[in-house]
Amino acid sequence: MVDVVWLIPALPLAGFLVILLFGRRLGDPGAGYLATAAIGSSFVVTAAVFFDLMSMSAEERRHVSTLFQWVPVGDLRIDLAFLADPLSITMCLFVTGIGTLIHLYAVGYMHGDERFSKFFLYLNLFALSMLVLVLGENLLVTFLGWEGVGTCSYFLISFWHERESAATAGKKAFVTNRVGDWGVMMAMFLAFEAVGTISYGGLNAAAESGALSDTTATAIAAMLFVGAVGKSAQLPLYLWLPDAMEGPTPVSALIHAATMVTAGVFLMTRVNPVIAVSHEWVTWLIAIVGLATALFAATIAVAQHDIKKVLAYSTVSQLGFMFLAIGSGAYVAAIFHMITHAFFKALLFLGSGSVIHGMHHEQDMRRMGALRKLMPVTAVTFIIGWLAIAGVPPFAGFWSKDEILLYTYAKSPVLYVLGLVAALLTAYYMTRQVILVFFGEARWKDHAHEHGAHGDLGVHDDADTAHADHAGHAHTPHESPAIMLIPLVVLAGLSIVGGAMQLPFSKDLHFLEKWLEPVIGFGEADITGTWPYDNKYLLLGIAIVVALAGIAASVMVYAKKKATPIEPVVLEQGWYYDRAVTAFMGGPGRKAFDGIAWADAKIVDGAVNGVAKAVEGAAGQVRKTQSGFVRQYAAALGVGVVLLLGWFVVIRGIL
Repeated sequence: MVDVVWLIPALPLAGFLVILLFGRRLGDPGAGYLATAAIGSSFVVTAAVFFDLMSMSAEERRHVSTLFQWVPVGDLRIDLAFLADPLSITMCLFVTGIGTLIHLYAVGYMHGDERFSKFFLYLNLFALSMLVLVLGENLLVTFLGWEGVGTCSYFLISFWHERESAATAGKKAFVTNRVGDWGVMMAMFLAFEAVGTISYGGLNAAAESGALSDTTATAIAAMLFVGAVGKSAQLPLYLWLPDAMEGPTPVSALIHAATMVTAGVFLMTRVNPVIAVSHEWVTWLIAIVGLATALFAATIAVAQHDIKKVLAYSTVSQLGFMFLAIGSGAYVAAIFHMITHAFFKALLFLGSGSVIHGMHHEQDMRRMGALRKLMPVTAVTFIIGWLAIAGVPPFAGFWSKDEILLYTYAKSPVLYVLGLVAALLTAYYMTRQVILVFFGEARWKDHAHEHGAHGDLGVHDDADTAHADHAGHAHTPHESPAIMLIPLVVLAGLSIVGGAMQLPFSKDLHFLEKWLEPVIGFGEADITGTWPYDNKYLLLGIAIVVALAGIAASVMVYAKKKATPIEPVVLEQGWYYDRAVTAFMGGPGRKAFDGIAWADAKIVDGAVNGVAKAVEGAAGQVRKTQSGFVRQYAAALGVGVVLLLGWFVVIRGIL
């Protein structure tokens, strides 16, 4: 099956083309089911490739499928080739698996939207781009998918572009990601200059053999990290991700859980040998930026009122944990948390969409409460996702987060303590969300008739009014249809058992580590024999206590009302970071950009144009001597002869 790995991206491509040609004829829900079948078929092929690789020895689990030579320029030869190995197939499994569930959910969620088929056209194109990204055998093929998901995110975030906020959010995501793209391009240029190839195999082999100098490796790793910061929403480029909530909820789940934001983590893991031989400050930079992002986003999440904004900042924070793992040399833990995060974050986003759907597109948690009785399936599955992300055993998120903290302690006890603070805040704000939405008083009763079915807080999901009440309910919250609940149940099950792929009790239970070993064996940190490794059960207990403490504190504040909630405006406004960036870009930044544009037009282009004008003027004067009259040419020839004779006689002294 590894020989047909090209089918994995080809099937979503086929779905995209069919909907492009016949989408309107397929309509609602035909286009949705076709798109779901396309990505579902891709999952089946991925599973077959996975089992094929599993049947091979570890050394054989690497297969390159070359479609054609893409770029033959001088010494540069780049193939459009796909790489099937444990890392790429792991990524493909949850991209296609969770993507299928999100597609199925979207059939119900987007029912009634006038651009229903176009939405699924974009979803299939997005899945195609992500699969090209993770399957790329070299940096340029990966970059093709990298740019594809960036473009599709613009289409999907601004899908309801009639709203100015959605159009602005789409542009912000597109422009912010271009900053990171510059880093990836620079890394490609450096890799080709140093190694003569941008193939992952050649680049990593050069790093492992010592052919790549540590200085060059540092530059490549740093530039790739710039790209990862943009795509995976780390400080200072995280600000596009919270605004991505302007898109339909299935888009939020797709971008935040299984696809686009994980691209940066994937890329850093793919080049782990390069990071391993780079200067030590690179790993410290990655770890510190990841931890700072995790803490920064967690503090903002505690004061958000929009149900999706809480989850958006939660995603930024959890991505910070993944980069903390990469900076600590814990590549298995980073991928482990990426997978479990895909399970529970997709569950939480789709659960929030179910709540928004049942609340007639209300998103403000202050207008919810006591929904567990009216939306039992949504409530139970959402609570499972909450326990997973909060780090409560035996749910999946506990095991992956604990492994990250274990390696973090081995790198630095200070980073470990700060990581525990971020974990505490995660448990706190997620418990707050569950209490405000599903428990307490039914605050929606107080607002049910104020603004009709939608409410008017400026934070709702705002699909077309036509599909707001398609279920026939007026104002009372209601459970979502079965097509939206089935994905929730499946994801809830994965959030419970997902941790079984990498349990800490025995090396025999490290299934994910054994599977990924051919890819991450060189860069993975060895903490065997260190204090945290020898005392991992103590650290396990501390992680449990921290999670329970965060949950208990939130219960005391929001359920028991024993303390006043601490939700300062500065946190609600995201430390005013987004506002400051907006003010700078609209003020001094815009003036600076205008100045650069003026200098480019007047100085750079002016110099070039000035030389051209000078040549043109000189040529015009010389052209005047070309009159076409023979007598003038003869006279000029005679003058020339006289001057030559004079030169020989006077200057050279020839008589």
